[in-house]
Amino acid sequence: MNQAADQPKPSSTKGFIHRFVVGTFAVAVAVKLVPSIEYTSWEQLLIASAVLGLLNAFVRPLLVIGCLPLLILTLGLFLVVINAGLLMLTAELVEGFEVPGFWPAVWGALIISLVTLILNKLTGEGDSTFTVHRQRQSRNPREPRRFDDDDDGPVIDV
Repeated sequence: MNQAADQPKPSSTKGFIHRFVVGTFAVAVAVKLVPSIEYTSWEQLLIASAVLGLLNAFVRPLLVIGCLPLLILTLGLFLVVINAGLLMLTAELVEGFEVPGFWPAVWGALIISLVTLILNKLTGEGDSTFTVHRQRQSRNPREPRRFDDDDDGPVIDV
């Protein structure tokens, strides 16, 4: 039985606050781990997190639709470029929040995405899920390995 389906959805205010807190924490982690991404004050970090959240809510869906052929061609990896671009746009819009180039933005976007995914999973909020399947071990070590099942190795469904 799916536990997430049994739990009630959070109210819009609670969901907004959760997304803002998780997003702010994720941006703070990215700032700590990527040395060239900087902010001048906590207020600027909060503003940058709010701007990034708004860009993700309103601009990102348009970019995803507009870049759909590239997303299909790259099997979704172009989302990293979209997220990096939004992080760079946030730095342009928020004075005191610095992202000096494309590669720091890519690393920052990857860290923000990963931290957000993990925190949403730990708190049980959000729509992001991941599952790890492990190969079943044979009872008899001399028994040949079967390749006809679908659980042949570690798979992460995101």
